[in-house]
Amino acid sequence: MGGQPGSRTGRPPLTERRREATRMEIADEAVRLFVTQGVAATTAEDIASAAGVSTRTLWRYFRSKEECARPLLTAGLDLVTERLRDYWSGGSSLTRAMPSADDPGVIGARRLGALRDLVRLSRDEPGLRAVWLETHFDAEAVFAAAIAEGTDRPEIDLAVRLEAGMFNAALRIAVENWAFQPDRPDGPPLRESLAQALHVMTELIDSERSAAPGRRMMRFPGADTRPGS
Repeated sequence: MGGQPGSRTGRPPLTERRREATRMEIADEAVRLFVTQGVAATTAEDIASAAGVSTRTLWRYFRSKEECARPLLTAGLDLVTERLRDYWSGGSSLTRAMPSADDPGVIGARRLGALRDLVRLSRDEPGLRAVWLETHFDAEAVFAAAIAEGTDRPEIDLAVRLEAGMFNAALRIAVENWAFQPDRPDGPPLRESLAQALHVMTELIDSERSAAPGRRMMRFPGADTRPGS
């Protein structure tokens, strides 16, 4: 994920924004090369050259060539965490805020296609699959912190950890389900897959605020009705 719970809020400093922009440019080129020439045939030097950075710079940011794709995966998860926190402060529906092709400030249509390609590649490429699963492993702790903060419970609470794990799994499976669909114009959009996943989670988790005072349970906003109903 992009940051830790309770970390600095507001716009990051210019140097940090430049660093994140560089990381995303490297990710864009890495995925493009993975798709066009294969992961095995792509070297770190290829990625660095395509991104216009030195190989030394690339290794300063990433541990492996597969790790170069990670910023593309974390961008959407960072948004989900932000929206999860916004919900408890009176923000909008989480399902409506999910990243999609019509959400240009988050991923955008071009990167949405790259995300689909990357998730598809993760099925057969162990290195990319490890990055995909590790990204969600790291995200789970951040989700747990957001849930704990919003429901006035400790992060080590078993229910908090279970809710974070279920939420995280729902997001991962929804993205995989979307990515593995055949390419067709009438295929379900990412937002629809995410909304369906959150609807299922709302049915599985007791979302009614009937718990003991001060122990508000997790609730997935905007998922009270099935998508399209």
